[in-house]
Amino acid sequence: MTPTPFEFKSRLILTELLGRRAATLPELMDGIRGVPLSSIYHHTHRFLQQHHFLSPEPPNDFAYWVTNMLNEDVAGEMLASIDVTQFSRLSDLRLRFLELLEGYIKGADHRIGGRCPEGEEFHFMSSRIFVVPTGKAASSVAEFKEILKTVSIHSIYFHMFEAKLRLEKGDNDFSTWLRRAGRESEADQISKLDPYTFTLEGLREKIINIIAD
Repeated sequence: MTPTPFEFKSRLILTELLGRRAATLPELMDGIRGVPLSSIYHHTHRFLQQHHFLSPEPPNDFAYWVTNMLNEDVAGEMLASIDVTQFSRLSDLRLRFLELLEGYIKGADHRIGGRCPEGEEFHFMSSRIFVVPTGKAASSVAEFKEILKTVSIHSIYFHMFEAKLRLEKGDNDFSTWLRRAGRESEADQISKLDPYTFTLEGLREKIINIIAD
C-alpha cells in the first residue's frame, strides 16, 4: 500500500507574555481557568522543548512554582503527578489542574499560605506556533525511516507532541501515516510509547528501531 507522501514539518515558537500573573494559590487557579489553552500547553511542555537533552519526565511550570515559590509541597506534588500523556484535549488537562487545586484549597484541614516573595510571581505565558515545511517528504516507509534519521528534533517534537495534544488529532502524525501504509503493528507500538520518558534524540532512536526495514 502506498499512502500519500509524508511531509515532514517543523515549527518556530514565539513566546508571549499574557499580562497576567499570580502571587497566591487562588490567583494561580483563577489564572489557569482564564488563560487560553495555548498557555496551558506552554506551561506543561516548555521544559521539554527547551531542555530536551536533560533527564526525562520534566515537571510542569505550575508544580515547580507552587513548590519552590509558595512552599506548598503537597500541592506541588499533586500538580506534578498529573500525567499529561493521558490527555488528548488541552481543555481536559486544564480541568484536571483546576480540580486538584480546588480540592486542595477547599480542604477543611488546610490553611492556605501567603503570597510568594516579591518578584517571584507566576507570569502566565503562551506559545505562538508557526508551522514551517522542512522540504523533506517520504513516499515509502524506507524513505520515511531514512529521513527520520536526519530531520531536526523540532520536527520530531511537532509530529509526536503537538499533533496529538495541541492540534488535538488524537494520535501522533507518524503512527497515523504508518497505518495508512499498512504498518499497523509499528504504528501501534509508536502510539503506545510514552514520549515524555525519552529525550527527543532518544525518542527518535526508539521510533527508528521500531520501524522494520
